[in-house]
Amino acid sequence: QVQLVESGGGLVQAGGSLRLSCVASGGIVSINAMGWYRQAPGKQRELVAAITSGESTNYADSVKGRFTISRDNAKTTVYLQMNSLKPEDAAVYYCNAEGTYLTYTGASKFGSWGQGTQVIVSS
Repeated sequence: QVQLVESGGGLVQAGGSLRLSCVASGGIVSINAMGWYRQAPGKQRELVAAITSGESTNYADSVKGRFTISRDNAKTTVYLQMNSLKPEDAAVYYCNAEGTYLTYTGASKFGSWGQGTQVIVSS
């Protein structure tokens, strides 16, 4: 069972910065892509940023130029550097990963979500 554990959320003033981290573990063979999503109260979960195994990145228009997604060398940790935060960035941020992991019967694909980390931006 692949697990994703997020950290780094908290309260920040508008214009400030936060760095989110997400560590994946659990028999992982490879990760094809990792991403950050967010969900504000009363709104649907939306993609914030994603990064592939080939280091291609994709950002929501609302965060381009302010947020940066990156991965560590082992490719099992993904970061989201959030700068110039705005009140509308406040949400629960979720980590997502897709790839292959080992089970008792062999390799199997996975798609997992973290438990979420709260980001609060005060104006």
